[in-house]
Amino acid sequence: MSSAAPERLPDNDTVTVLREVQDRVLWLSAAIIDHANRVRPNPTGLKVGGHQASSASMVSIMTALWFARLRAEDRVSVKPHASPVLHAINYLLGDLEEKYLTTLREFGGLQSYPSRSKDPDQVDYSTGSVGIGATAPIWGALARRYVESHGGGAGTGRQYSLVGDAELDEGACWEAILDPNVAELGEVVWIVDLNRQSLDRVVPNIGATRLQGMFEAAGWQVLTVKYGRLLQDLFERPGGAALRQRIDEMSNPEYQRLLRCTPAQLRERLTTPELAPLLDTLDDDTLHAAIRNLGGHDLSALLDTFDAIEDHRPTVVFAYTVKGFGLASEGHPQNHSSLLTADQLGSLAERVGISLDNPWQKFPDGSAAAELCASTAARLEREPVTPQPVPALPSDIGRTPSGRTTTQAALGRALLDLTREAPEAAELVVTLCPDVSSSTNLGGWVNKVGVWSPQERVDWFADDPETILHWRERPSGQHLELGIAEVNLVSALGELGTTWSRWGRPLLPIGVLYDPFVERALEPWSFGIYGGGQSILVGTPSGVTLAPEGGAHQSVTTPSVGLEQPGCVTYEPAFALDVEWTLLASLARLGRPDGTSAYLRLSTRPVDQSLAAVPADPAARERRRRQVVAGAYPIRTAAVARPDVTLVTMGAMVTEALEAADRLDALGKHADVVCVTSAGLLFRAVQARAGQDTADTWILESALPSERSAPMVTVLDGHPHTLAFLANVHRVRAAHLGVNRFGQSGDLDSVYRYHGIDTDSIIQAALDVAD
Repeated sequence: MSSAAPERLPDNDTVTVLREVQDRVLWLSAAIIDHANRVRPNPTGLKVGGHQASSASMVSIMTALWFARLRAEDRVSVKPHASPVLHAINYLLGDLEEKYLTTLREFGGLQSYPSRSKDPDQVDYSTGSVGIGATAPIWGALARRYVESHGGGAGTGRQYSLVGDAELDEGACWEAILDPNVAELGEVVWIVDLNRQSLDRVVPNIGATRLQGMFEAAGWQVLTVKYGRLLQDLFERPGGAALRQRIDEMSNPEYQRLLRCTPAQLRERLTTPELAPLLDTLDDDTLHAAIRNLGGHDLSALLDTFDAIEDHRPTVVFAYTVKGFGLASEGHPQNHSSLLTADQLGSLAERVGISLDNPWQKFPDGSAAAELCASTAARLEREPVTPQPVPALPSDIGRTPSGRTTTQAALGRALLDLTREAPEAAELVVTLCPDVSSSTNLGGWVNKVGVWSPQERVDWFADDPETILHWRERPSGQHLELGIAEVNLVSALGELGTTWSRWGRPLLPIGVLYDPFVERALEPWSFGIYGGGQSILVGTPSGVTLAPEGGAHQSVTTPSVGLEQPGCVTYEPAFALDVEWTLLASLARLGRPDGTSAYLRLSTRPVDQSLAAVPADPAARERRRRQVVAGAYPIRTAAVARPDVTLVTMGAMVTEALEAADRLDALGKHADVVCVTSAGLLFRAVQARAGQDTADTWILESALPSERSAPMVTVLDGHPHTLAFLANVHRVRAAHLGVNRFGQSGDLDSVYRYHGIDTDSIIQAALDVAD
């Protein structure tokens, strides 16, 4: 990689000092959890929690990595339940003040799981959502390479994941491992804490051999550190081969039970004619130590394994460990969240040389351990990151679309316009798709900017005149195509959205996928936002408007994203110009400390653009743009002092709402029509008006003026609750139309009628509320 490995002491000296540091890390991680549960006042009596055993199984691995092999340019994702180990290490390195050691899971203190945005010390990746934190360094590596090929500044460095073995049950892990882009990421290293326990039990058969084969089949280097030096030495003695065979062949529960045995019980359970001669040569202490001498706790074996990691392909290290290693609870099948008793904690303190009167003491000045901590801290120190500003983005490109087009097509058009109007900002845009670029109208953009690849690849169809989508793969490309796995898409999107804070190099990432599959991808995208990732997610096509695709491809609840996802502004534009304005506003919020993500829900339904009635006057046009970006605008105002009804609509349903207004007018019922672009922004405005948010409130009076308040009908191609709150702006009677059941295939008129969102249904609801 980019820099030399840390200066290394002679092997024996290294291990001796590392073992001293390891013991202190074990103590601190256990004491941090103990203080949170037994010392800190807890008036409610509710469980605080923490995971002493899960932390203990990682102590040796993390000590060897941080204090002997890690470099400043490396990044590490720490398994959720080992967060106390990370904080203990950061404390010894001077990156965490002592006052925080007593605040685990306290409001404003150390988080339950590592958090980039909420913990006071250095955390490279937020974890806690099982499987998502494990895969994040894969996409972090991809983001780093992308930045390096577009101007540089991200440097080099390995991307480590410290993964619990039970975490490999999560499909997100395997979706990421199998993506075609991953096999070339030689900086990715996973270290699996193979303690063979989950929350409730000892896993009967974890199938390490099967897992190793799966990684190998995906092109990964597979390293296994199973036995420590003591066991390896015993295996070389007479009878040692039989001992190894005996241990290799026993089930996980049987081995785990040996960890709870006395030396006498061990001899009784292990002695056979083949093993007796070897066992007779071992004293009780050696036998007791040997049975738990797994590679994941042998510092020498770990260092040797880390040194064997290659850099031209991803690597996974299977490190055999004992859950609760070094604690009184080690190996117990129910130790997942168990706490040491006061006596057990005291025994641990005595064994590692700690006074309970001063539990947070550091190593004495001048000691070898203190010097190792100091040199490690100096080695891992990083330069402060100052984010570069995003080049200026226009707020209005100035075009006024005409004819019939879709909001989905408008996205591709707006991106192409951006390359001409703001080329510097457009160079920061990176788009991602899970194999749906052409079907989501990104073909023109892809042809313009090319597909990103670490190396330039031959386009074998470049001379084919019938090829419309040109797949030019090169390091300068700005489009990333992933496999058909939405979780991978949004995970990569989140990491591309953190480059501004990791390396000071902002990107403007836009992920495009079918709206029905947003819910599949929502959890990792949400977690990416929590970790500081700022990006734009586009769901298209959407709703039951996608009628021919059938009920399974019709999204109902995705409009809720805008109401319920923190750190995200959601838009569902009705017209092409609305798409342009909301996209530009969303891009302008990315890549900065106070930035936010955005979700755009688009449609494949062609809409007559003249219905938008865009003002020709520049000042009036700007007023409309501000309303669109703020969340809503009146699109038709009845020529009366006060209307009989207000129709509020979103997205593609604007056509039905305007048609309903015309027919109501013919019936003598005058209707205003309001087009909502962001239910989430309007809800925040309502909350702010009640003193429960800090958002601007002007948009409420602008889109729904009090002097024109009237009974209301809301209608959208999504769940009706999305707009239901608007009736309370002026406390009017209301009916709320939308989609609240599974759909089915059919023509648009039939499907709309089936869900009660067609023009006739709007008119009927309006007549009911207006009476």
